Amino acid sequence: MYNNPFREDNFRRPGWGGYDDFETTSFGPSNFGPPPAGQMPMSTPPGFSPPIPSWRVGSSGIRSCLFRNTYIWMNSGRSFWFFPTAVGREIIAGFRWSRRYGWYFRTISRNQIRSYECFR
Repeated sequence: MYNNPFREDNFRRPGWGGYDDFETTSFGPSNFGPPPAGQMPMSTPPGFSPPIPSWRVGSSGIRSCLFRNTYIWMNSGRSFWFFPTAVGREIIAGFRWSRRYGWYFRTISRNQIRSYECFR
């Protein structure tokens, strides 16, 4: 079997067990593949969190946010900065920002997205 260095098991924090304290438990299938090389953002996202829109957008049109800082609000109530690098029918792949750990690769299920906003 192919040894994927980007699989989810390699990103678990020591001592936290199987649950990531600052995440929901799953952001999509673990077999989505490695992140595209050379596409990780080189700087931090903007230093603000935009206000949540009063309307639900879902994930339609998120392809226009590829390779741009994007603020995402999930149906669960969580929100975060994301840098999408690939958009599929059911999954969005890219890098999520953590103040503690910086950018790290994640996939998000499109049906979990409430709204989003792109920034340059």
